[in-house]
Amino acid sequence: MSSTATLEPVQMQIHAAAKELAERRAAGTCGDLLLQELRPTSFEQAFAIQQTVAAIYKANNNPITAWKCLLPSAEKTVVAPIYQADVYQQSATCPLYPSTKDLARVEPELAFEIARDLPPRTTPYTEAEIDAALGHTRLALELIKSRYHTPSEATHFDALADGLVNQGLWLGPVLNPLAGLETSHFELCVNIKDGATLQKSAIHPNGFPKAGLYWLVNFLSAQGIDLTQGQYVITGSYAGVLDLPLAQVCDFEYGALGQFAVTFTAK
Repeated sequence: MSSTATLEPVQMQIHAAAKELAERRAAGTCGDLLLQELRPTSFEQAFAIQQTVAAIYKANNNPITAWKCLLPSAEKTVVAPIYQADVYQQSATCPLYPSTKDLARVEPELAFEIARDLPPRTTPYTEAEIDAALGHTRLALELIKSRYHTPSEATHFDALADGLVNQGLWLGPVLNPLAGLETSHFELCVNIKDGATLQKSAIHPNGFPKAGLYWLVNFLSAQGIDLTQGQYVITGSYAGVLDLPLAQVCDFEYGALGQFAVTFTAK
C-alpha cells in the first residue's frame, strides 16, 4: 500500500504539490503553475507544502542548511529553507541553473551564522540571546530561480510553497570586522572581466539587517523548528536581482563591508 494511501485529502494534496516541486528543484527545471486543486490559498497551506519539500529532501540526505527571510508585512510573510547541496562556501566558482537568457541571477546579501543551537521553546528568544548564539557574518549571494515558467503569474502563496525563487546560496568572506561598521547600506560595485561595471546604492529592505533574523528565530521556534549550529540566515537583498554573465570573473565590492571574486557556471 502507498504511504500516501492513509493520508487525509488535504494532506494528499500537500504531498502531491510538494513532490512535484521537489522533483523540479532537484532537476533544475520549471513548469506550469500547479494544478488548481494543488495550489495553496493560504500561508498555512503554502508553508506546509514548503516544509514537506524539506522533509523529502532530508530523507534524501539533503537537509536544510540555511534560511531566507524578511520582516513580515501585512501583505506577505517571507520565509524559506535553503538546502545543503545548494550552499557553496567561498568557492572561486558558483554553479547554478541559469536564466532563460543564460545569465546568473543573484541577490547581494549578508549571511548570519548560527554558532549555537536555538531549539524550539515556549518563551520567545530575546535579541541578546540570539546575538549570543551568532558566529560570523559573511558577504553572500542568494541564487535565484523559480520552478514556474511564468513566476510573474504566481501568487505569493505559490512562490512561498516553492521556496520563494531560491535555488541556493553562495557564502563569501567574513564581514570586515571594523567596529561600528554601517551595514544598513553600502555602495555596491560589480566589475565584470571583459565587460561592464555595475554600480548601485545598496540598501537593506528592513534597514537593520538583523531584524528579519530576530523574527525568524521566534517564528521557527513557534513552529517547532530549530536553528542549529552551522546553519546560516539571509535577511533580504540589498539591490534586488542582478543578472550577470556566466564564465566570467565577477569582482564584487560591498563598500567598506568587504569584497570577493566569483565565476558563475551553469549546472
